[in-house]
This record gives sequence, C-alpha cells and structure tokens, in this order.
Amino acid sequence: VNQRLDLGGRRGARIGAARTELAVQRLRLAIARADLAQSVREQFARAAATRERLEQANDNLAWAQELARVAGILVDAGREPPLRGLRARSALAQAQAAREAAEAEEMAARSSLAALFGVSIPVAGVTGSSLDLLPRPVAPETSLEVRLADAERAAAEAGLRQQLAERRLDPAVGAGVRHIRETGDFGIVAGVSMPLPVFDRNRGNIAAARAAVAAADARRAGMLASTTARARNAIANVEAAQRRVSALEKSAVPEAAEALRLAQRSYEEGRASLLELLDARNSYTSAQTQLTEARLALALATAELGRISAQ
Repeated sequence: VNQRLDLGGRRGARIGAARTELAVQRLRLAIARADLAQSVREQFARAAATRERLEQANDNLAWAQELARVAGILVDAGREPPLRGLRARSALAQAQAAREAAEAEEMAARSSLAALFGVSIPVAGVTGSSLDLLPRPVAPETSLEVRLADAERAAAEAGLRQQLAERRLDPAVGAGVRHIRETGDFGIVAGVSMPLPVFDRNRGNIAAARAAVAAADARRAGMLASTTARARNAIANVEAAQRRVSALEKSAVPEAAEALRLAQRSYEEGRASLLELLDARNSYTSAQTQLTEARLALALATAELGRISAQ
C-alpha cells in the first residue's frame, strides 16, 4: 500500500482553482438573472406602449364614428358636398383598421410578456408605469461583465498555479507484508519512493496556462472599454428620451389637443371645413403616437442602463 504525500501544494491548488471556477459560475448566474430582468422590463414597456396605442385607437374610432355621422347629416342637409361624406367614411374605415391592428399588437405583446415567465396563456393586462428604475451613475469597473472578466482572470491564475504544482516532486510512503518462502516467515516492510519526471516537466500545460492568463487580461481590458461605452451611450439615450418626453408632454400634445378643440368648434359653427378638422385630428393623433414612442424609448433606455449597473 502506497500513499503519495502532497508536499508540493497540489491539493491547495486544486481547491483554489475550484473556488475561482465557482465564483465564475455564480457571476454567470447573476448575469443571466440580470438579462432576464432587462427582458421583462423591456417587454413590459412594449406591452404598456401597445396598451396606450389601443386606447388611442379606440378613441380615434369613436371620434371617426361621430364625425361620419355628423358629416352624413351635413351632406344630407346640403351644407357639405358628397365628397366630404365619402372622406369621413374613409377616415372611419381607416380608424377601424387601425383599431384592429392595435388590438392584435396588444395581444401579441401580452403573450410575449407571459412567455418570459414560462406561461403559455397571455397575461390579462398590464397596469402601471413602464418605468420602475431611476437612472443612477454607473461604475463600469463594478459591472457584472467586468467582474466576470476579473473572476475569469483569477480562475486562469489559479489554473496556472495548479499546473506549476503538478511539476513538483511529491514523495510516496508505503507499507506491506512480505512472505519468506524458504522459512515460511512473514515480515512487515516499509519504504519511501520519489518519482523522477525526467522527460515530463509539464512545460506544455504551464505555457498554455500562462497564455490563458494573458488572454484573460486582454478580455478584461476589452470588456471594461465595451462596458464604459455602453454606459455612456445608455446615459445619453436616457437623457435624450427624457427631454423628448418632457417636450411632448408639456407642449406638443397639449397644443395639438387645443388646435383640435378649436378646429372642432369651428367646424361645428361652419367656419372650418372637414379637411381642416381631419388635419387637426391627424396632428393630434401623431403627437400622441410620438409621445407613446418616446415613453417606450425612455423605458428601454432605462432598462439598458439598469442592466449595465446591475450588481
């Protein structure tokens, strides 16, 4: 029976390598969770945007139905030419088609959101704001990707230490029983042995481990540069989206709504044509659509920034 004595640090090197690999896997799990959280936030924002579009489509449809009714009355009374009534009915048909498309998009968005949770049945609906994060400063050095690169470098260094330990000499002690055939006696023997790796100094594995450390250093530098650029772009996108949302909420949409109100009154009083009223309504609808898209862009940019700053 022989037992090799671990005097060269092989066991400690193996334990160190295993611990660094465990740290790497834990960070990869954290990255997977952060990616899932970003996907949920982004899909919820898309679902909220489709909800707003559906509400706007329902409002436009109700308005187009009322407009077609009034235009029909005016055409019958001779106050509007038949072409105006045809234009009102065309606007109604377009509003109905837009409403059906918005309804389909809203259903698809709810189905996609449910799929992220492993559910085949679409969620009943989404409520609340699409923003659940507040923009905050980002330190690229502490991002999950850079921490993973640091952990991978530590794992590469642990692998190098393990390969260096493999070339060290460890003695082996042994004990046994010897039978002397001539006399029929038994004796206990013991000994010490030492392997001599004359032709195997583990040079190839050590060189590969050193190259792995150098590659890990390069990956860490590249990941830091990439994360820094992503953080700057995300911050810029959030700030730009915030300014756009503010401008639309404070001026563009209220002004378009006031212009539509005045055009509606003028049309009812006979001082504005149907075409002018339709133009005002289209401008108001366009402003609402731009606001919805701006809110979605802000939510997506905030989700990206939250992903980069995830710990």
